[in-house]
Amino acid sequence: MNSKSLAGAVLSLAALHFAPGVRAQYTPPPAPVPSAGFLNQELHAWDPSSSHWDLGGSLRVRYEVRENNLASPANNDFAPRSLRVPASSATVVPVANDNAFVADKLLVRVGYTERWWSARVEGRSSSVTGDRRGSAPNVATGSSPESDGPMDLHQGYVLLGDLHRFPLTLKAGRQELSYGDERLIGAFAWNNIGRVFDGAKMRWQTDAFGVDAFATRLVVPDDNGFNRSNDYEHFSGLYLDTAKIPGVLTEVYVLSRNIGPGAATWSAPFTTPAPYNTSARDIFTLGGRIKSSTNGWHGVDATLEGAAQFGNWKRPATGIRPGQRDEQRAFALSALVGYTFNEVPSRPRFALEYNFASGDHDPNDGTHGTFDNLYPTNHRFYGYMDLASWQNLHNVRAIAQCRPHPRVSLAAEGHLFWLADTQDRFYSVSGAPRAGGVVNGVDTGAAGSGFGYGVNPGYDRFLGGEVDLIAGVAVTRLATWEAGYGHYFRGGYIVNTFSKAGSQDADWIFTQLTVRF
Repeated sequence: MNSKSLAGAVLSLAALHFAPGVRAQYTPPPAPVPSAGFLNQELHAWDPSSSHWDLGGSLRVRYEVRENNLASPANNDFAPRSLRVPASSATVVPVANDNAFVADKLLVRVGYTERWWSARVEGRSSSVTGDRRGSAPNVATGSSPESDGPMDLHQGYVLLGDLHRFPLTLKAGRQELSYGDERLIGAFAWNNIGRVFDGAKMRWQTDAFGVDAFATRLVVPDDNGFNRSNDYEHFSGLYLDTAKIPGVLTEVYVLSRNIGPGAATWSAPFTTPAPYNTSARDIFTLGGRIKSSTNGWHGVDATLEGAAQFGNWKRPATGIRPGQRDEQRAFALSALVGYTFNEVPSRPRFALEYNFASGDHDPNDGTHGTFDNLYPTNHRFYGYMDLASWQNLHNVRAIAQCRPHPRVSLAAEGHLFWLADTQDRFYSVSGAPRAGGVVNGVDTGAAGSGFGYGVNPGYDRFLGGEVDLIAGVAVTRLATWEAGYGHYFRGGYIVNTFSKAGSQDADWIFTQLTVRF
């Protein structure tokens, strides 16, 4: 095998892998001049022989204000300021659905590279101040689900092999997984903690294609404790990519998510368990993705992805047919087409996207039809307010982006949402179903028992619409500032849910500074 041609294939595939995110969503502008970071710059200037070493990191500080939505837990989203509990009582329970907090994430890494191997250790500290989210659904108590400190191991792995000389590599240890647009498998970098796995990944690369084979366990954050991978939650798969079709990146994958009955019990003592205490399941996902290359279609870009699922899913311990195993039969589809006016100043781009994910039509038929969103970065796709996931959903998305200056990125998006099936629930960004005991806008349970969204087949399926405005500025080579605003307009389903007590539209504002060093 010709090593130069192999290297070229690897580089071209890498370029195709990283290019899609630029067009799939708003992305911050690039640094005016590429930089390896302040620490690397100083180290290599001081000792030219230190080029094998990689020292660096980043500090991100974000301030968020959320009104009438907490993002997660989500049972309070759009709820009135108070509810009568129970319906016949004079007791009024306040609703905690406004929030304002500061989240900071510090990443520090040390890496070393030789010809046939490399290693990396990356520490992370995640803290949140003022967060009102907690474990109870209608009170403002508990620790933040995005706090994980004082310092933990984010990544720590060894990479064996050199694709320039041999087509096989092995990466073993704690690591991020990121594939495609991260619609099913992502590092979830927007989150203040992110997502990592313990396990191993092998890659076989040829001139024609590359394929990853991985076997991992999900790492569960434990605030003020050392994070460990869940002994009962395994994620493995095969992911193939090829650029053999001119102008197109083609990907095919087979994924297996296996969660044992002991997963929730195992993670329960952790101080940040949600959404890691997921119900038992053995779900297999078969899918594919086709995406146009960056410059191959004369300004037109397109993406098409589809996935089907089978296996089984264990019903919750309470509710209809408790604890029974249903056959998993679900599917999802995403399609996007966009156009960039390359000859116009600021290169504006407009795109239209449609997303669908199946829901469960009948909980009594022994078949579970709700699509499992696996381990995504949902912040990228279904509204930046983080109120929906790729489950039981119709979503139409309009995108407008431009760069009026090389250091400035602007984006505006509009979303419309419908339930795919009113026999199923409205799912939050974490994949958890909005649940509770609301009947005609009144909590029918005991005080503190919770309220929100049940299965309401008689309600309107229209969830509402969202408008987002995002801006980013590359301040320096090492610093980026971003800010955004979102507003969610209630649809008939939400209005029906709180028809007597009244519901409210939701708002979101954020500002964020990221500094690399």
